[in-house]
Amino acid sequence: MRNMVALETRGLCKSFGALTVAERIDFALEPGARHALIGPNGAGKTTFVNMLTGALAPSSGQIFLGGEDVTGMAQEKRVKRGIGRTFQINSLFRSLSVLDNVALGVAERHGIAGRMWRAANNYQDIKTETQELLSTLGLAADAAQRISDLPYGKQRLVEIAIALGMRPRVLLLDEPAAGVPSFESHRILEVLAALPSEIAILIIEHDMDLVFRFARRITVLAAGAVLMEGTPQEIAADERVRQVYLGEKRG
Repeated sequence: MRNMVALETRGLCKSFGALTVAERIDFALEPGARHALIGPNGAGKTTFVNMLTGALAPSSGQIFLGGEDVTGMAQEKRVKRGIGRTFQINSLFRSLSVLDNVALGVAERHGIAGRMWRAANNYQDIKTETQELLSTLGLAADAAQRISDLPYGKQRLVEIAIALGMRPRVLLLDEPAAGVPSFESHRILEVLAALPSEIAILIIEHDMDLVFRFARRITVLAAGAVLMEGTPQEIAADERVRQVYLGEKRG
């Protein structure tokens, strides 16, 4: 059955000395999943994602991508195997255009990013693919804009475009709505809803309105361990979740 799972962890643990930040996390992300990971500050969400991507090595346990054990695999190799990621704080090239930022992601997949010292206009095949990607995300009109001139909400969309340029099977979005005004966050939700159905998406997010509108399943972390997993309705109704995270506002 493991080959039917896009991403899976088994008994994943991480300790820094006497401090345990992830404790035997069993997790599975189905192909095409729309899944959210939530929990209070310090719950271990970012640590968990860093282990998934290879930025952090687990103390014990295993990570499988499409049935392949990638626990000891380097970050760049996991990207080539199909993991894409955005970060809580964006890392865009602010002086470059939207087109050039996204083109670098596309070029990385083609193995020529190191030669992309010239503008994307000089690589027609890369430019064409990038323009198609920008159109899909509603960013075509902003292609020539410098990142520094874009509203923050659109900058987050550019990050998603870069990740999609790698054609991931699994897309990990670390707080895609962080810093985005509430009136712009709906656009991020629209973009996520329109992504190809075969991509498994995991979002780590504090915006509970976005989480409950996006996710079909939610995993709750608390103190480095899985507190529970279920549908949005099950999560909202669970007293333990209310106590550690949601409060009574959904009661």
